[in-house]
Amino acid sequence: MRTPHIPQTQDGGPLSGLKVIELGQLIAGPFAGKTLGDFGAQVVKVEPPGTGDPLRQWRVVQDGTSVWWQVQSRNKHSVVLDLRTDEGRAEVRRLIDEADVLIENFKPGTLEKWGMGYEALAARNPGLIMLRISGYGQDGPYRDLPGFAVVAEAMGGLRHLMGEPGRPPVRAGVSLGDTLAALHGVIGVLLALQARAKSVGPEAPKGRGQVVDVALYEAVFNCMESLLPEYSAAGVVRQPAGSALPGIAPSNAYRCADGQVVIGGNGDSIYKRLMAAIGRGDLGEAPDLAHNAGRAARVDEIDAAITAWTVQRPVAEVVATLQAVSVPVGRIYTVQDIAEDPHYRARGMIERIVTATGQVLEVPGIVPKLSATPGAIRTLAPGLGETDPPAARRPEQGYSA
Repeated sequence: MRTPHIPQTQDGGPLSGLKVIELGQLIAGPFAGKTLGDFGAQVVKVEPPGTGDPLRQWRVVQDGTSVWWQVQSRNKHSVVLDLRTDEGRAEVRRLIDEADVLIENFKPGTLEKWGMGYEALAARNPGLIMLRISGYGQDGPYRDLPGFAVVAEAMGGLRHLMGEPGRPPVRAGVSLGDTLAALHGVIGVLLALQARAKSVGPEAPKGRGQVVDVALYEAVFNCMESLLPEYSAAGVVRQPAGSALPGIAPSNAYRCADGQVVIGGNGDSIYKRLMAAIGRGDLGEAPDLAHNAGRAARVDEIDAAITAWTVQRPVAEVVATLQAVSVPVGRIYTVQDIAEDPHYRARGMIERIVTATGQVLEVPGIVPKLSATPGAIRTLAPGLGETDPPAARRPEQGYSA
């Protein structure tokens, strides 16, 4: 077997010239690879023969491939190698020898079993940065347990807070744990690249690499704000509170005549404007409600007053009235609302591409937005084993379904 030829990625983006090997599957590892690829890194995705990444067949499938694939694997190349064989592992080692970053989200110990632990790989490529995403991390008593995002969200403290008091917790309809881990992984890679650049010397021409160890549950836990210090200081175990934000008032979802809105009126001056707008100046000017602590103590009364006003009005009127006095308010969007919203399009958050089969598809744009070196969708998601995927095409460039 010959080492696959990977065409050089055209210059563009702040990570142009960075070579990334992606061994992960499904969500966490590949989302990290996608983010690096959006900003110019050359991302080579290694897939198993036959079916490739299972994500190719997840959720809505058209023309034999998941439409999700067009997002998760854009700006990547695909190489088919069987890592269960000596030959496949030898080929992937050759790719890693030339790489800056390796992404993997196997069960801890899998790469070591294949002779591809970090020490072995770094002996051949001392500048290698290895992003390892797993359920519980590379060490600790839970290291070898299987870990999915659903479990990480529960262990990280998020699930307990999601839902109505006294009822079973709910989940968001997306894999938050995976995505949070991927974003923490990208941060870790960028930090490690900065450290590597500072370590360049005669004995390390590329600088010294390192391992970035991201556990799904830790990525979730890192976003839990004051949960732990409140328990440590006062024994407070925060409980689920539905659509409200405990201890911060008013901030909730409110019923309207034809739907619901969310209102964030918890700033001191914002609160006064909100109360004036709904005709409750008495609550707005009450001395004990001038600051959040007092409002939190009377949150039920405040929420009841807001609801009494919103429930008599349609969503559009509530939104227009409160926006006019600079109170944060918004409809609760469905994906149809997102697709039709002019602000999303003005910000480039909805891009239209033409797939390899000629389908016009709308996909999320690039985040974050850099003023001088922005990211871009340069190539379509590759077919299985497609090392040179076609350039991303836009309908306005003369292509149509």
